Amino acid sequence: MITDWGGVLTSPLNEAIRAWLEADRIDADRYLSVMGEWVQQAYDGVGRNPVHGLEDGTLDPAEFERMLAAELLTVDGDPVPHEGLISRMFAAFTPVEAMYEALRDVRTAGVRTALLSNSWGNDYPRHLFAELFDAVVISCEVGMRKPDERIFRHAVDLLGLAPAECVFIDDIDHNVRAAEAVGMLAIHHREAAETIGALRELGVLR
Repeated sequence: MITDWGGVLTSPLNEAIRAWLEADRIDADRYLSVMGEWVQQAYDGVGRNPVHGLEDGTLDPAEFERMLAAELLTVDGDPVPHEGLISRMFAAFTPVEAMYEALRDVRTAGVRTALLSNSWGNDYPRHLFAELFDAVVISCEVGMRKPDERIFRHAVDLLGLAPAECVFIDDIDHNVRAAEAVGMLAIHHREAAETIGALRELGVLR
């Protein structure tokens, strides 16, 4: 079982972003316009942009913060401080304990597990990794990012398995389809109960 982190093992990304926009009093429409364009470019396979660089490790997170802050304004028209921007963006992330418990149950039953995450300079709960995962793949540390098929194959290889022997969980549909394209079973995560039910149907979780 291979799982994403943000939005799967944490509360939804949209909730964290909404909390940050409100806390920093950022013009939400401006943010959504900028980030919508960046994310679309990051997934359409055309060219490169700051999201590519942040996720594959070729752009320093501090530089990404400067680039994003330069595109934003507060609701009062003031500039947005760039230092600590990423930490503030994801400050409202909370762990989804039901998903963590499912991971522990799956691993206790002898199923190999891996984390496969596109990093945005996040602070991961690395102190839990040894307990939860047989392999950890973080995009900026391996120079690849989802939906590149190479990063899926890398995670599978670390587990010593074939793609068809793996179930992949992600909250982004594009990544789910990319995993399926390399031969993995995939679950589009929306909420914990639904994903846990799907794992039980597949026989991964009892």
